[in-house]
Amino acid sequence: MTRQQHLGWFLARGFGPHGWGHDYLDWNYDWTRPDLYVESARALEQAGVDLLIIEDAPSLGSPETIDLRVRQAFGGPKHDPLLLAPYLFAATQHLGIVPTVNPAAVLPYTGARQLATLQHLSGGRFGLNLVTDTGSARHFSDAPPLGHDAAYDRAEEWLDGVRSLWRSWDDGALIADPGAVGPGGTRTGGRYADGGLLRPVRHRGEHFAFDGPLNALPFADGADGEPVIVSPGGSGRGLAFAGANSDVQLALTPLTERSVRDYRAKVHAAARASGRALEHVKVLFAIKPVLVSSPQEADRLVAASANPDDGTLWRIAEQQSSDLETDLTALDLDKPLPTGLFGDHVSHGSIKRLVGEHDLATTPLRVLLGGLARLGRIADRTGWVGTAGEFADLIEELGEWGNDGVLLWGDLHPVTVHRTLDELVPILRRRGILRTEWADGGLRANLRAF
Repeated sequence: MTRQQHLGWFLARGFGPHGWGHDYLDWNYDWTRPDLYVESARALEQAGVDLLIIEDAPSLGSPETIDLRVRQAFGGPKHDPLLLAPYLFAATQHLGIVPTVNPAAVLPYTGARQLATLQHLSGGRFGLNLVTDTGSARHFSDAPPLGHDAAYDRAEEWLDGVRSLWRSWDDGALIADPGAVGPGGTRTGGRYADGGLLRPVRHRGEHFAFDGPLNALPFADGADGEPVIVSPGGSGRGLAFAGANSDVQLALTPLTERSVRDYRAKVHAAARASGRALEHVKVLFAIKPVLVSSPQEADRLVAASANPDDGTLWRIAEQQSSDLETDLTALDLDKPLPTGLFGDHVSHGSIKRLVGEHDLATTPLRVLLGGLARLGRIADRTGWVGTAGEFADLIEELGEWGNDGVLLWGDLHPVTVHRTLDELVPILRRRGILRTEWADGGLRANLRAF
């Protein structure tokens, strides 16, 4: 039986120079203006996409790798996606907007107030992609960066604090009774709120200290009315965080049946341990398909990528250096990576994308980069090149394994949106996989609809 699935879009470059390095740059959109994103968001909503997740990193990275990050705009510049959200809400009616937020960069009280405001402004369509990036730590204090697991501990303390502020107005605190209109037309006896029902909230933790209550309205649906929480991360600590806290887990793993089932089982085990309903944690696998018009064209692209030259490998090394905040371009292509090359701040998922199933200690850099350069066919599950029909077959198969949905990964540009969705959406809808109508109640209601 066909399983209905959620479709999301992960804006991998963040609020940055979309089109840079691609032919569609000559469409001459200005990435600093809202028009590019507004047009794309409307197309996503029409396609039945549930949510748009906007990547972000507040820093240009370490001083040693800044040039690698900005040279081809892989890692910057980036504007703050939180401030883009209101433009996208104004242009759409159902699409969930999920900017990235780093607890290292936003104090809990400030965050709770800003995020509550956006949730109210959007009618419940706001979410936050909570990340634990520590590479930007030097911009916010002179404390040394946290290690991988400690950063998750800080994120958990931050989120607990934010939620305590969101819940600092007890039931009945908001009265909003305008009072009666007297004979002269003047209202009397009205009362807006009962301050005695506001919790003081006094948080003194390892990383944060603040008092409440929050100076923002409570959510009408209580905890169910709070912004949706999205998290990435494939480490044990990351999956445990997702199971305990997240509504959506952004998943990166090989899409074999065993891998998909194992990944979902780990997230669900963590959710179960926290007393959460498993159906309230959606696992969406991130995929960057290259959709072409025919199987023959897909075969041609795959064959052309089989033997990458050194120029191709160095271009990939530049991008990987930006993602990993580690300069790979200074290394010997024909030697393994030096021991201890990656700092503790580097994402485990990013390292895994580079290394794959290879032995890091013995595999030459040329082999690792070559693995990223070579394309494979969706049809035989060796890669992501194929027709819309072949990609729909893959999504349908994921559903047979219990999958909740997929995140399409790429620039948010009208060209990339239409290139990916124009043929795919009708196929998915005819197969009953993609939504044709929206639920009432915002992003969380849409995620829980199936």
